[in-house]
Amino acid sequence: MGLFDQIINAIDNPNQQGSTSQLGDILNTVQQLSNNTGTNPSTMQSALGILGGYVRSALREKQANYGNQEAQALVNQYSGTSPNPQAVNTLFSPMMQQQVAEAIAQRTGLNAGLIQQLLPLLVPLVLNFLRTGANAQNPQTGGNSVLNSFLDADRDGDVDIADAMQTAFRYLGR
Repeated sequence: MGLFDQIINAIDNPNQQGSTSQLGDILNTVQQLSNNTGTNPSTMQSALGILGGYVRSALREKQANYGNQEAQALVNQYSGTSPNPQAVNTLFSPMMQQQVAEAIAQRTGLNAGLIQQLLPLLVPLVLNFLRTGANAQNPQTGGNSVLNSFLDADRDGDVDIADAMQTAFRYLGR
């Protein structure tokens, strides 16, 4: 099952945190970010998809070293639609931040300096997508189907964040 399918299931499940308003807030933020930077929304979605691969690696490392609850705690603490430099610093070393920005720049044509400035907003957006599957009553439990699906993906390097966003835009009729 694809990542977006997991998100839709979370939205439909009252026991999970996902909602259409949460999804709408994420998409509105991506749209505003695209407008503010003069970037095509599909390019911004691609940047988020590429970033998703790096977020997945960082969360897998946290999960391997500290367990599922630590990965979930990071998602809960740092997800959102507002800039959060601490989210970036928690997941990536300064050197890794530069590598992430350069990799996104190479694949999207966006300026690496701009991407590095946008990371404090982009990382919380990716984490916000992942938070949709968290348990509504007890978000610290490891029962986040969206996060688990994201972390247990086939490791082919194809992160579904960009695809999930495109599908979400269609789902919400935008």
